[in-house]
Amino acid sequence: MSFTAYILDVLTDSVYPARITVADGIFKEIIPIKVTEETKIDVEGLLLPGFIDSHIHIESSMLTPAQFAKIAVRHGTTSVVCDPHEIANVCGIEGIEFMIDNASTVPFNFYFTAPSCVPATSFETAGCVLDSSDIEYLLKKDEVVALGEMMNFPGVLSGDEEVIRKLDLARQYKKPIDGHAPLLSGKELDKYMEQYIVTDHECSNFSEAIEKKQKGMKIMVRDGSSAKNMEALFDFSERIDHLKNQDSFGIIPTEVLERRIHSPIFDFIVSDDKHPNDLIKGHLNKSVQKAADLGIDVIKAIGMVTINPAAHYGLDAGVIVTGAKADYIIIDNLKDFNILKTFIAGECVFDGKNVLFDVPEVEAENSINATKKTSKDFEIYYDGDECEVNVIECFNGELLTQKTTAKLKCCEGKVMSDIYDDILRISVVERYGQNHVANAFIKGFGLKKGAIASSVAHDSHNIIVVGYDTEMMAQAVNKIIDNKGGFAVVSEDFSDSLSLPIAGLMSNEDAYGVAKKLNTLHKMSSALGCKLDSPFMTMAFMALLVIPSLKISDLGLFDGDAFEFIDVIRN
Repeated sequence: MSFTAYILDVLTDSVYPARITVADGIFKEIIPIKVTEETKIDVEGLLLPGFIDSHIHIESSMLTPAQFAKIAVRHGTTSVVCDPHEIANVCGIEGIEFMIDNASTVPFNFYFTAPSCVPATSFETAGCVLDSSDIEYLLKKDEVVALGEMMNFPGVLSGDEEVIRKLDLARQYKKPIDGHAPLLSGKELDKYMEQYIVTDHECSNFSEAIEKKQKGMKIMVRDGSSAKNMEALFDFSERIDHLKNQDSFGIIPTEVLERRIHSPIFDFIVSDDKHPNDLIKGHLNKSVQKAADLGIDVIKAIGMVTINPAAHYGLDAGVIVTGAKADYIIIDNLKDFNILKTFIAGECVFDGKNVLFDVPEVEAENSINATKKTSKDFEIYYDGDECEVNVIECFNGELLTQKTTAKLKCCEGKVMSDIYDDILRISVVERYGQNHVANAFIKGFGLKKGAIASSVAHDSHNIIVVGYDTEMMAQAVNKIIDNKGGFAVVSEDFSDSLSLPIAGLMSNEDAYGVAKKLNTLHKMSSALGCKLDSPFMTMAFMALLVIPSLKISDLGLFDGDAFEFIDVIRN
C-alpha cells in the first residue's frame, strides 16, 4: 500500500508531506515530497503515530482487554502499558495470564508490567500474594516490559528484603521500574530513587512534580476518571515562577523563557484508571486536546503519548519512520482532534464509523467467597451518649484524603451517622472466605439515604460500601455477592446494580453497555444526594492504603502517614 499524506513528525516537531509505503505491517518507505499545484495528496487529514497510554489498569475500565481495545481504537489509541495488579490481587498469576491471553485475541498492542505489590501492603486481605519468584517468572515474559508501580515505598525505605529482591530482579532483566510515591520528598525521595525507580504518576501539585523531575524521575501527568492532575501540573503561574527562579541572574532572554513556558517539562500523559463512561467520550485524544487547551504546545503534548513512552519502554511504536511498525492514525486537524481512521500494523482497525474486529466472550468463574451480611455487621458500638470519632474526608477528583474528626450521637449503644454534617458509614467486607468486616466513618459523599457498594476496592478488591443506614448497606453488599461482583445502589425507593462477574472487576459487555448502566447508577447515587462525579471510583480508592492520609481496609481504619492502624473511636 502506497499513498501520499501530511505526516506529523514527533522527532522534529514538524509537519511535512510524504509518499508512504506500508507493507508487512511496517513503514517500508517514507519519502518527503514537494507540494505543487499538480501534487495529489491522497489522505485528507494528518497522519500521527498511534497513541500510547503508558500507565493504565485495564480492569478499572470494567472491560476485558479485548473490549478495552475495541473502544480505545476509536480514539486513536494503538498501544497501552498496563499494570494488571487489580486482577493479580484477586487471582494471582492465573489472572495475569488471563489478561495476556485475552489481549492476544485482538489486533492491539498490549504491553504489561509485572505487579510489584500484591498485596499492596500487609495491612489488608488479598486473594493472592506475588513473591519475588512470581515476579521473576513474569519478567521473563516478552509481553512484560517493566516492573509495575512500586507502591510499597515504606518497604523500599526500610530495605525490606523481598521488596529489594523484586527491584534487583527488574534490573537483572533490564526492565525499567515504575514508581508510586505520593508526596514523597527530600531524603526519603532520594532513598526511594536510589533503587532506580524512574517514573511517578502520583504527583498532585507542581512543586512535588518538579522536585521529582529535577532529581531524575520521569513524570506521568495523570488524566483519569478519579484523579485528574493535569491542571495542577500544567499550572502556568507556578511554571513561570519556576522559570524565573531558574534564571535569577537574567541570563536567559525573555523570548526564550516565553517559549519554554509552553513546552512541557514532564514526560507522559497517562490515564491510570479510566471508567467506561469516560472512555466512550474519548481517551488520550481528549487528554492531548486538554493539554493544548491548557497552553501546552500541541506537538509536544502528542510526544507525551507517542515517542516519549515508546522510547522509555522500548516499544516498537510511537513514531512514523522507515522500518517502524505501521501503527498510525489519521486526524482531521490539531484543534478538533477527531479520529478519522486508526491503523495497527498497517491494517485499518477503525474506519471512522466502525471497529473492524470482533471480541470473544469470556467464561467467568465466581471469585466472591463471602457470606450474606445483616445490618448488625455494619454497626459501631459505644457505651455513652456521644463519642468523638476519626473520619476519612474525601474530595471530588482526588485520591488523597484528609484525617478529620467528628462528634457523633449514640443510641442504644450504637454510634449514629450524621447526614447534616455529611458523616456517613464506610465499611470493607473481606471477600476471600474469612468474612470479617471493618467499619468506620467518612465525609464527602453527601448521601442523604441509602447505600452504594462495590467489589472494586483498590487494591485487594474486597467489597466496600458507603451509606447512612446499616440495613441499606447490608442489602447493597448482598447484591454484590449475588451478582458475583460489581456495583450496587440501594435505597428505600429504588435499587439497581451492574454485574462484574470476571474477577469481580470486569464485564463481558462492551464499553457502551457498561457505561449506560454505570451512568444510571451515577444518576441514582446523585438522587440519593451524592456530590461526587465518580462515586464508585472515589469509593474504590478509599481502600488504597498506600495513598495518604486516612483509608480503610478489611482489617481496620488505617493512617497512611504513620502507616499503622488507628481506632475509629478516639480515646
